[in-house]
Amino acid sequence: MPTRWFRRRWNEARGDSSDSWGQAIHYFETGDDGRPTRQVEVYDAGPTLRYGPGREEDAYGFLSREKLDADEDWTPWEIVKEDFDEVWGPSS
Repeated sequence: MPTRWFRRRWNEARGDSSDSWGQAIHYFETGDDGRPTRQVEVYDAGPTLRYGPGREEDAYGFLSREKLDADEDWTPWEIVKEDFDEVWGPSS
């Protein structure tokens, strides 16, 4: 399976001390095995978290380790690479 990109809104609270951030839109880039290789979480209150190579986790969260399509079809949330890259930001 080739690299794919997704955008999906989660209408659930984080359930931790950062609940005040509100809900979030999650962006995922998945590799050949369907597991995320890069991930962005954009919260309603403004915080944005980015995870990927060299930054797999921090005090607020981590890069998902599960295949996105393991339990459901993610096709409705598929986006193009350019849309993901716009949210990811400039390359370092």
